[in-house]
Amino acid sequence: MAHTRTPEVLITGAGPVGLSAAAELRRHGVSCRLIDRLPARLPYAKAIGIQPRTLEVWDRMGLARTVLEAAVPLFGQLVYANGREVARIEMELPPEVPYGFAALPQYETERLIEEYVAALGTVIERGTELLSFTQDERGVTARLRTASGAEEEVRTSYLVGCDGAHSTVRKGLGLTFEGGAFQEEFMLADVVADWDLPHEYSVRSTHFAADGSTDDALICVPLPGEGRYRMSMMVPPELSAEAAPASGPAPARGPAGGDGVAHGIAEGDGRVPELRHVQAVVDRLAPRPATVSTLRWSSVFRISHRIVDRYGEGRVFVAGDAAHIHPPTGAQGMNTGIQDACNLAWKLALVLKGAAGPALLAGYDAERRPVGEEVVGRTLRHSTQGIASDPDDPRTVLLREAQLLISYRGGPLAGAPSGPADAPQPGDRAPDCAGLTLPLAAYPLRLLDVLRDRTAHVVLLYGADPAALAAAAEATRAADRPPAGSGTGLGLQTIGVLAREAPEGACEAVANTAAVPGYRDAAGEFARLYCPDGPTGFLVRPDGYLGARFPLADTAAALSGYLRALSAP
Repeated sequence: MAHTRTPEVLITGAGPVGLSAAAELRRHGVSCRLIDRLPARLPYAKAIGIQPRTLEVWDRMGLARTVLEAAVPLFGQLVYANGREVARIEMELPPEVPYGFAALPQYETERLIEEYVAALGTVIERGTELLSFTQDERGVTARLRTASGAEEEVRTSYLVGCDGAHSTVRKGLGLTFEGGAFQEEFMLADVVADWDLPHEYSVRSTHFAADGSTDDALICVPLPGEGRYRMSMMVPPELSAEAAPASGPAPARGPAGGDGVAHGIAEGDGRVPELRHVQAVVDRLAPRPATVSTLRWSSVFRISHRIVDRYGEGRVFVAGDAAHIHPPTGAQGMNTGIQDACNLAWKLALVLKGAAGPALLAGYDAERRPVGEEVVGRTLRHSTQGIASDPDDPRTVLLREAQLLISYRGGPLAGAPSGPADAPQPGDRAPDCAGLTLPLAAYPLRLLDVLRDRTAHVVLLYGADPAALAAAAEATRAADRPPAGSGTGLGLQTIGVLAREAPEGACEAVANTAAVPGYRDAAGEFARLYCPDGPTGFLVRPDGYLGARFPLADTAAALSGYLRALSAP
């Protein structure tokens, strides 16, 4: 058996979650090795929904524009019941949210992130499978089987399992995966429909029996391409498990893993739906007469819902399908997994660089497992009771589906709340805002533009007095300056945000006296969305969440407290 010293992190599974982990680690300067047991990307649409929060994450990476050029927008949903239109749901977000909902086949999502990661120097090692692993206080020893069939022993600092619902990493850690599965079976198909419905809207058409139960359903989500949809529907009796032969040749593998198709979809068992099966459902339920054609792939599946008891142990972690699977309602799965990966990656990077203590990694489970539990529970309720049963108002439901309400308040890195009760607090998503100006720019910027490509923690110092901002900037530098012989600083980056009423020349004064860039809140959007209580500072984590909020006069104490939490052993 060959012995290899691998880069600092070994990632197994090169779907959207594993690729996102690799992308974030490489952006933070961490070397990693990315393996996948499959010889090539699967050509299935699988997880297709892209949430606005995921697009914000990709914007920080500089990847959002590439995705937007490839994806199709989702403006809403047309809802039909027993042949009548009963609702037209508009998925319209507040104007300060920079991105809307989108759809893109998973293989395209994977291709785009794979190209991004390759440009950073990491290429997927396809046909390479993790067989087993052990860990000790200093690292992880993994046994791999490569595409040639040879076995290889690899030594790495950390192992991240993004290897799906049948995760070898999860099983190797001995994590539980509690949950269950729906008895009902469904089928999926990637087809073209020739109806005249607006392509930017999904379609949901159901038939209710006399007792009010749903006895037939058709859900169509648009994909890039004229008239192209991924359709899901109840499985016909001839394709049900009861009708399947008890024995026979080895079954074909269907599109397993992924969201909607991604999360909770079992392996195909050879019962492959044909175009005629899809057409029969369309004939019964489509709101317009339509012919379906160009069947790219199809599958029969059953929905599962499960979550691990913990997201990692020691130097080994799980993310995405390896940690949680759930109903496809709301296209939450892939997006949740991508944010798992981003949450973990920046923490691994700081620990590997010596800028944070190992205890920081425990914060991954503390922050992300509650999110996974909430997503599993919510999608299960929505699947069994309908999204209309959600007790929250429609705006809150939409923002939650967009994954814009995820918060780590009360978590190990969230400082004490301050300022107005309705203001963004430590642990909350850092809102985007428009209307930031620079003296040399003839156009306004968004906060996302200012934060793009930054991997460090960013301190936003807001106020009208350039001298106060300069003093806070110096306090930031002092807080980030490690004592002699005590390791490395966090590398805080500081940005001044001048209030709209700040005097003329205030941006230049901050740049000259504090040696930090100064942007004017010309539209007043920063003040409206961040609700500063006088001169206020905000610490933005690398994943776009607030780590601290503090009066400028308390900059040194607030940042020192946050840094102490990061450096805990």
